[in-house]
Amino acid sequence: MKVLLIEDDPAMQATLQRTLERRGMQVVCCGDGARALDRWQATLPDIVLLDLSLPGRDGLQVLEDARAAGLVTPVMILTARGTIGDRIIGLNTGADDYLPKPFDLDELEARIRAMSRRLPAAALREANPLQTRTPSFCGLQVDPESGAVYLRQEAMELAPREAAMLRALLQRPGHAVTKERLFDAIFPGQTEVQLEAVEVVAYRLRKRMTGTGVALVTLRGLGYLLRADPSNQGNGAGNAAGNGIANSAGSGNDTPAGPPTGRSA
Repeated sequence: MKVLLIEDDPAMQATLQRTLERRGMQVVCCGDGARALDRWQATLPDIVLLDLSLPGRDGLQVLEDARAAGLVTPVMILTARGTIGDRIIGLNTGADDYLPKPFDLDELEARIRAMSRRLPAAALREANPLQTRTPSFCGLQVDPESGAVYLRQEAMELAPREAAMLRALLQRPGHAVTKERLFDAIFPGQTEVQLEAVEVVAYRLRKRMTGTGVALVTLRGLGYLLRADPSNQGNGAGNAAGNGIANSAGSGNDTPAGPPTGRSA
């Protein structure tokens, strides 16, 4: 289960991330309300844990923005605002659960797992996992459970960061995705990594896309996009598997020496 934790307090964020990861969850963190929606759209979490007192943009505004954008991910608000009025406002804004601080970590886990059991996608995945791969673009699909990317029903073999970039691009096929949004998807929480590292991943992913019928296009100053390219049609996932690196939803140390010059966005 992938959890997006939107919490600006470093100590609280670290405690929750460590606790939930020990209990088998994948946790992506964001501490800035102004970037929260982009991180949400880039990571495709199963559940969002949302603080309200965030820098940049209040948590209720983030929730309103997400619902207005069509994001239906279950949301649990975690906040010190614990009055009955606060809870009513949060639930009416679109939250699925509301847990005032301070709270017990075991109760938090129980509430998260209860929310996950109510996910419609969970039942669908159990009934027919193949059908719940997100239909996306030119035969490319993302399995929402594993994060793996499929091309015409065949798993593509991608390095973890390549898979993360492709998943982010598949959210807006045919439209530019900014380098900043891609960075959040590829290097979540890795503040020591430079933005230019996205270009390295893009260079490698572009090579992987050979023969898929889809091109990874660089738009200078705008970012990257996926575009149908019939001239690039070949053996599909077989070509993408050329280097034998396993497809993964996680992150790993797959950074090469660097792309050739002139591949910047």
